[in-house]
Amino acid sequence: MWRFREKLSYYEKVRRSLYELLRDNLERHLMKIALVDSFYNYQKNNMPYEFLTKTELKPRTRKMGKESELFNTFLVIFCEGTIPPEMKNYIRFFPDNSVNKKNLEYLANFTLHKKFHLNIRYFDNPHFFDFIEKLLNVDYALLIQQDPTVKKKTRYCLTHFHVKIDWPIADAAEDLAKYLRYIQHNLYENGDKEARILQNKLFEYYGCHHSVGGRRTAGLIAAQLLRRLDFISTIYVSSSESRSMYKYSERGVSKFYLVQMFEEQIEEISQKENIGAEKFKSQYLYSAEDFYIAIAEALYEHTVHAMPPKDGKLRRLKPAYTWLRLREEILHPKTNVFDAKPINWV
Repeated sequence: MWRFREKLSYYEKVRRSLYELLRDNLERHLMKIALVDSFYNYQKNNMPYEFLTKTELKPRTRKMGKESELFNTFLVIFCEGTIPPEMKNYIRFFPDNSVNKKNLEYLANFTLHKKFHLNIRYFDNPHFFDFIEKLLNVDYALLIQQDPTVKKKTRYCLTHFHVKIDWPIADAAEDLAKYLRYIQHNLYENGDKEARILQNKLFEYYGCHHSVGGRRTAGLIAAQLLRRLDFISTIYVSSSESRSMYKYSERGVSKFYLVQMFEEQIEEISQKENIGAEKFKSQYLYSAEDFYIAIAEALYEHTVHAMPPKDGKLRRLKPAYTWLRLREEILHPKTNVFDAKPINWV
């Protein structure tokens, strides 16, 4: 398990600070690509954009939707440290999918490889996010981690693309159930029915219904797997079916999504926050044809049933009790505004 800041060495604290700063920067770019850019894709193609309902923010909500090529989907794994080689059986990163010019040439629709140079893989390169954006629509995941080839300083690098997550759902559910003390030895020790429930609860723990598609499944499986390491990791999953971007980190689970706003709502929020309506629009809202849009984030917290018991003893599973609940919703400033803070939403 990862360690809290107060249990880190000085150099590890520096690395944690750098990681969090870079993660904030990465998150801003991914929010825009997943949500705002997708919305404008719909507008350009004269297609209606379906905004999330309140019901869809509930962790166990089941809604089967259609995938759309207009929505920018991706899976990004960003690790504070370097994933050890023994995990390659579950997170498939090998020389043949490392980020280099030779491997990129195999991507039929990827032209940037002609101008590729190794430095563009690094987070501190000014063209890094352009490079990331070009690769996001490549299937499977992108892996950003501490560069294993640099020994004397911390430097973050996009090391692999087309990364597959290949850990069985049953193994992930067993790992979580042991941590929460619902089982002691194996997933099936209390019978097949309870094993199936625990697998469904794994999805609920990460804010999804157990029927969700492959990308969201891969994201939550990766999040559970990376909890085994002694550094923090963050998973971003952009899903067309859910019209949202999930985030799994040491802070827990959250979901970014778009909200639709009209003048009456804008006036109400502006007065509540003591911000002029025009300033509020310029700092938080993106314009559409007859309305505005904004990026909101639903923050979740785990209930006592999804936390290890204080006495450490085995406990009985009670399927009816929820493992995750909505804590609050916040409205984010526009991704190119740096002096405004998120505000409470609804």
